Amino acid sequence: MSDYLVKAVGFEGKVRAYAINTTEMINEAVRRHETWPTASAALGRAMTASTMMGAMLKGEEKLTVKIDGGGPIGPMIVDSNAKGETRGYVTNPKVDFDLNKEGKFDVARAVGKDGLLAVVKDLGMRDHFTGSVPLISGELGEDFTYYFASSEQTPASVGVGVLVNPDGTILASGGFIIQLMPGADDATITEIEKRLSTIPPISKLIEAGMPPEELLLALLGDDNVKILNKMEVSFQCQCSKERISQALISLGKEELVEMIEQDGGAKTECHFCNEQYNFTAEELEALMEETK
Repeated sequence: MSDYLVKAVGFEGKVRAYAINTTEMINEAVRRHETWPTASAALGRAMTASTMMGAMLKGEEKLTVKIDGGGPIGPMIVDSNAKGETRGYVTNPKVDFDLNKEGKFDVARAVGKDGLLAVVKDLGMRDHFTGSVPLISGELGEDFTYYFASSEQTPASVGVGVLVNPDGTILASGGFIIQLMPGADDATITEIEKRLSTIPPISKLIEAGMPPEELLLALLGDDNVKILNKMEVSFQCQCSKERISQALISLGKEELVEMIEQDGGAKTECHFCNEQYNFTAEELEALMEETK
């Protein structure tokens, strides 16, 4: 279980906490999308935070996060669910900049902050829950923190970090979410703020081999954490040739005829995983029989 998430409570139930290692997950996303380093850092931060948010759901519930700050990487879309399965992509993966003045990836420049962070939750009901907030920094950790406070009225601290190797692969990726529950007192808040102000960057801790359980202990204190459970997380796409077939059927008979006559078939690609699905003219003709 290389990539996994830990759920915990702290300070006698006054705090809910999540910590996660997503190094292999983000490596898979980077491999599939061939992202350049700054784009990799941005996508990795977004997928890491979204995976922790997905872990807050239950059963078959799922969510979609869209981040569009007007920056050169364009919109990012991430899907995650309660099972720790996450997929995501960035519109323009070929984006990289020099490190910023803090010596970190200039994610804010890549993402931009003239736009929104939006979350759509499918909770199995007729209407989906939708919340969105303006981007306040483009660094994403701060933006997710602001989302929790503004859209879900839950004070939280979100930390996400990604380190990239010289060859473009992911050296370390992970994060945490700490949420204050009703009843959290000033002493608890002060203690957490003090710890957050002194802890090293999250990606550095993961690079040093600190597992999620130990990360929570560092964040909240050895005597303040009760681990509830842990779960595997991974890059998982729900696409399949059958699903793509249904999408083609929905286009209608005229579109399918045009594909057959002009291209002799169809080549499709999933945005989330870059998997390609090819359809012969004969297969398209069979799909035509299913159109209404």
